[in-house]
Amino acid sequence: MTSGIASSTSITSTGTASTTDTKSIAGNFTQFLTLLTTQLKNQNPLDPLDTNQFTQQLVQFAGVEQQLKTNASLDTILTNSKASAASSASGLIGRTVVADGATTDLTGGKATWTLTPDRAAAKAVITIKSKDGSVVATKTTTLKAGAQSFEWDGTSTSGLTAADGRYTITVDALDTTGAKVAVDTKVSGSVDGVDLSGSEPTLTIGTARVPVSSVKTLTTSDS
Repeated sequence: MTSGIASSTSITSTGTASTTDTKSIAGNFTQFLTLLTTQLKNQNPLDPLDTNQFTQQLVQFAGVEQQLKTNASLDTILTNSKASAASSASGLIGRTVVADGATTDLTGGKATWTLTPDRAAAKAVITIKSKDGSVVATKTTTLKAGAQSFEWDGTSTSGLTAADGRYTITVDALDTTGAKVAVDTKVSGSVDGVDLSGSEPTLTIGTARVPVSSVKTLTTSDS
């Protein structure tokens, strides 16, 4: 009885059901109860319905109805969570943030990265590439252990001044024994705006975009 209805019902375990699915399942549930009630009223007293069958199906549909209510509650929680995240991210406008990343803006002849080697590096080759991947400048220096600032004035290897825009840094560092040194890179800048269109708020720093989850530190712009 009503096995076709039961077999056509499904719930997505990785997200909330769509409005269409919800209406379809609710309609099936109502239809099932109507059929069940009709059959109970018109059953043959000498050949009653199999109670185990319709009880099992009733339990299945009750579980589906409960899942729908749970999904609706999760929708509400997600909406509230997004609203809270948006409010918190909006409060970062005008603040200076430091975030994970190797790409930042060259603005007015200045681009700054924070480099953090896991130990001192006797030789570090710093390569700066433009947005299209072309090598613009190469610098060779030493790095002490711990976080330190590296600033580029926009001068290319050929001696020309690079145009303002986005540039990416890579660091190949070696210690005194010639062993490779891992160097963590971070970017910093003042937050100009917040993009709330995605699943996670994204901060705009000039033309750079930084997910809120990658922010490590923040300060006031005048500190």
